[in-house]
Order: sequence, then structure tokens, then C-alpha cells
Amino acid sequence: MMFSALTLAGCGNGKDKSKNMPVKAMNDPNLVKTTPELEQRLKLVRVSNVEMREIIRIPGSISVDEQRIARIGAAVVGRITDINVILGQNVKKGEVLATLNSTELAQNQLVFIKARQQIQLQTKAVERAQLLLNADVIGAAELQRREVELAGAKAELNATRDQLEVLGMSDNAIAELERTNNIRSVSTVTARLGGTIISRKVNLGQVVQPADELFIVADLSHVWAVAEVPERQAEFIQKGLEVTVEIPAYGDKQISGKLIYVGETVDPLTRTVSVRMDLNNSDKLIKPEMLATMLIRSNPLTRLAIPAEAVVREDNQDHVFVQVGPNQYRLRPVKLGPAYEGMRPVLSDLVETDTIVSTGAFHLNSQRKVKELE
Repeated sequence: MMFSALTLAGCGNGKDKSKNMPVKAMNDPNLVKTTPELEQRLKLVRVSNVEMREIIRIPGSISVDEQRIARIGAAVVGRITDINVILGQNVKKGEVLATLNSTELAQNQLVFIKARQQIQLQTKAVERAQLLLNADVIGAAELQRREVELAGAKAELNATRDQLEVLGMSDNAIAELERTNNIRSVSTVTARLGGTIISRKVNLGQVVQPADELFIVADLSHVWAVAEVPERQAEFIQKGLEVTVEIPAYGDKQISGKLIYVGETVDPLTRTVSVRMDLNNSDKLIKPEMLATMLIRSNPLTRLAIPAEAVVREDNQDHVFVQVGPNQYRLRPVKLGPAYEGMRPVLSDLVETDTIVSTGAFHLNSQRKVKELE
């Protein structure tokens, strides 16, 4: 009986000791108790609200600046007799791109010459009428009739001159026609903008119309980065926001700028909003149609956030060490947003009252792993 009592007493003492032992600390692999030396290497921060920006990654491409492009055609109907440029060639404003022969131009020059001759005839008729009126041979009404005919001839001459200008003749060429009366059926297609030939749709001997697009000249010193922002993210964007463009063709080269345009409507088929930014391309390295990724920074938002250095990656998931007592920290899985200027927005699993390890989380995690192996 005494043996039994001693045995029970011994069992009771053992049970009381187990209650006082830190069983949870021994069994929880995510709980770490630091040494004084390690504690000095840690920096703690309280989870708090900070001003952040939403960063939206949108696939896009490089486009020609539509304000720096000229679609060039012939001013008259004619047959191409000479082409002076090739695709990709740089040209200056006013440079001749092609030459054509036009019977339409010749016919209008002939009408102009006849209109000038008519002016001469009508002018002489008015002068004769003035002499006859002074001699009382004709009445004033006859002089007025001839003056009206002269005014009409002048109006017709001005109209034919305007038509020649529409057909591409310069002031110097018209003056030469007035002086010599020599008809030239040759017309030129000239560059209305200095830049690069990015399209050529004409060949020798081809008959062209004024509505035909023969060349496209683009000034590539500036280009556009364009993208389509999903409708659900449209609230985060507006004109003037800071943007970074990554160009994979140049090893994800980054170029910073601002949005110069945000579409006013949503595309009903893609449910997206068009955006674009201007890029300085003075070195001509950026080519139209290159792929690009646009990183758009939204307006500042107040978000619960933690330092990015506090994050520990385990099993492809983000974790942080949360202080649970003096010199005690527990590794906790958390859901975080993309980093912005060294901070990660908290999506869930942390509250504003939590205190976490910001500096030294790596060393703390190493000690936790060593503890697992013991």
C-alpha cells in the first residue's frame, strides 16, 4: 500500500511539472526565442498605414507618334516616271520623293495660259471703249459692259491659278509659266515632313490618283508607348500619372515618363481603355511595333504596409516574424501586394497592432531552421 501511494504521488508530481513546462514553445516549429546577442541584431516595427501607389503592369507596344507622321500622295492623276527614295531612308522636308507625268496638269496649265490671254484682250477692249466714250461714239453702258467682262476674266484667271497650286505647282513654277507660256506636264511628290520613309506603296510606271497613299514619312525622334488598360483597373489611371516602360528587346530597359492620353471610352469588344505616353527617341533605338510593358503608378493610396525586408519566403509563400512575447517571435504566413519603394501592402493576416521583425528576419529564420533540426 505504501508503495502504491508513493507511486501515485510520484505520478502526480510528474503531471504537475508537465503543466509548468513550455510545451507549446517546444512543439511549435514556427516559434523562435532569441538570445540576447540575436535580439540586438533585430529591428522591430509596428504594422501601420502608409501612403502607397498601386502599380499596374500592362502589356503594350511602341507606336509611331501620330502627330509626327505624314501620309503623302500625288496632287494630280499621272504616271510615275521616277522614284528617288527607298524604304527606311531619311528625308528632309520638301525633298522630292517621286516624279510623275500628268496630262491633267498640262491641261490646267493650258487653261491658265488662255485665261491670261483673255485678260490681255479684255484689257485692250476696255481701253478702246474708254477712247470711244471720250469721242462720244459709244455710251457709258458699253464701257461698263466691257469692264464687267474684264473683271470676270480676272476672276477666272485667279481661279485657274488656284487650281495650279492645288495640283502642286509652286509660285516660282507658275511665274515661269506666265513668263514663257511653256507647258510642263511633269509633277513631283515631295516630303511634307522631315523624317524616315516607313512605307512605300508605289512603283515605276504606276498610274496614281490624288487619293492614293504613296509614302508615309514619320519623325521617329519621339514615339508613343501604347497599352490597353482593363476596365476594372481604369479607376487607378488618369492623365499625368508617372509611368515606366520596359522594352524586352533591350533587356527590359526602363524609360520613365507620364501618361499623355487616357481614353474617354471603353472598347466594347476588349473592355479596355487606351492609354499612351510619349518617349524621347533621339537616338532612334526604339522601333515602332516593339513589344513593351507599361508600369502605371496610380494616385497615392493609404494602405496598411510593412517593409519589404521583413518578408521571409517559405514554400513559395510570404511570411513575417510577429512578436508574441519578450524575445519571442512566431513565423506567420501573410498575403501581401507588390512592393512599392521598399514597402509591401498588407492584404490579410496582419493588423495595425502587430509588431514584426523588419531587420534581421533572415537570421531569425536561420535560427528557427536550426531548432527544427535539433
